[in-house]
Amino acid sequence: MMELTINGQVYQFNFGMGFLRDANKLVSTTVDGIKDVKKDIGARYMIARVIDGEPDALVDLLDVANKGQNPRVTKALLDSYIDDPDTDVDALFENTLDFLGKANATKKMMAKMAEAIEKAKEDQN
Repeated sequence: MMELTINGQVYQFNFGMGFLRDANKLVSTTVDGIKDVKKDIGARYMIARVIDGEPDALVDLLDVANKGQNPRVTKALLDSYIDDPDTDVDALFENTLDFLGKANATKKMMAKMAEAIEKAKEDQN
């Protein structure tokens, strides 16, 4: 479980199966060759955007990871935390991706995404 202290309050973020299911529901795509079948891919899409360094995706990801936790963080609070000049946003991205890489529900996906990124880099050379 990842924790952030914002304005003196500790918030917890869980990247477990609940996170995975909720994040996946956010984006779906059609499955090639199969009529009326869709696959939920929201987590992969959201994580890819976080890897790309998109702060709005980081806020969305943290919001989903905090679902069901008490206290509940708001997107507005996360926005102001990221906007705060005292926040090390690079470290926040790095720590979040590190937790995603260690959580049982997301570590395999993270490993495959890292592998795909490395392959893409090799193909560019």
